[in-house]
Amino acid sequence: MPTPVLDGTEQLFFEPFVDLFATPLEEPTPPPAAEEQKQSLAHVWIVAAEIKVEERTAKLADFRGSFTTAVGTRVDALEVYCRNCRRPYEDVAEVDCEALIDNRHLIGGDQTQRAKRVIPTPPPNARVLPGGVIQRRGIGAYVSGVSRPAR
Repeated sequence: MPTPVLDGTEQLFFEPFVDLFATPLEEPTPPPAAEEQKQSLAHVWIVAAEIKVEERTAKLADFRGSFTTAVGTRVDALEVYCRNCRRPYEDVAEVDCEALIDNRHLIGGDQTQRAKRVIPTPPPNARVLPGGVIQRRGIGAYVSGVSRPAR
């Protein structure tokens, strides 16, 4: 049973142990079921740009990953391409974005149709010689120079 607490003007109730897993008094109603929207096949165009900045701005942009420019700054567009399918504007401007249909073009085409890697055959007079064991982990690898940069 809640303990009454007097605040001077009104009487409040304090419940020391509340069941946090109990259902709330006012159940939130789920949002109305919206019809599934038809997926747009439009491209999302991006411009790769080149902007001349001062050293201070370059340092800030490198640290933060973004920066602001002055009004009226001229921006040179290096390339215009679609963010989704990664294809240039002039190649796919009149067609629908294929990335929203099928993304196979980003992985080099249909994987079942790709040619297997060609393993080169060694010359007829070549011999395979077994090499020594290379220690790639631990202090021995560091001391021998395997895992550290060359000087």
